[in-house]
Parts: sequence; structure tokens; C-alpha cells
Amino acid sequence: MSSIFTRIIKGEIPCYKIAESENCLAFLDINPLVKGHTLIVPKKEVDYLFDLEDELYVDLFLFAKKVSHAIKNTIPCLRIAVVVIGTEVPHAHIHLIPLNHMGDVNFSNPKLKLHTEEFQNIAKEISSVII
Repeated sequence: MSSIFTRIIKGEIPCYKIAESENCLAFLDINPLVKGHTLIVPKKEVDYLFDLEDELYVDLFLFAKKVSHAIKNTIPCLRIAVVVIGTEVPHAHIHLIPLNHMGDVNFSNPKLKLHTEEFQNIAKEISSVII
């Protein structure tokens, strides 16, 4: 059975897309810790990040770097936190989280509740500054 991320990649489930490359996809987390919380996934379904082929692993992190610059230029924050947990979805992925305080990356925090229009606006803002 395909992971939820594979279904998003295939277009079976909608997402708030930020950017896409041949091998990677960036989209907003629908249960964000903070505004601009973005997921970076390889299009190839691999469960564990460190099981990715070297070339795809490097591509994923270079893609994440590019997206992180766009987030930083759009969402007021001190830094972009990079978090890899890897247990919540059986598909390798990276969380990019705008960070102003250490507590911003606490996954026990209540998630933001945003409306569709807010997600669309955030995605549009971030994607408009991708280099």
C-alpha cells in the first residue's frame, strides 16, 4: 500500500505545494507547528531516510536547502529548523520549521489550525521566492 506521501506525489491527495523537482516535492504540513512548516519528501517511496541511495539523499537535502531559503525569506523567523523523525509516515521526509524559539520544534505542542485560504496564501508566498 502506498504511503500518504506517495499518494500526494501521485496527485491522489491534494497538498499545498511549495516546490517540485524531478526527484523531490515540498508541501506544507497540514498539521503545522508554526506557520510555514514544510515537508520535503523524495518522490521515490523509501521508508527510512538513511536507506536512500546516496544521490537521492544528497538531492533531497539540496532541495531542502533551496526551499529553506524561500521559507526564511517569507516567514519571519531566526532560522529554519531541520527535523527528521521518520516514524509518523513510512516514507522518508524532512520537516522544515521556521524557528524563533526552541519550543517551536516541540512536536507535543498544539498544532496550528489554519483555513484553506491561509494554507494557499502561505504556499503561494513561499513558492514565489524559490530561486
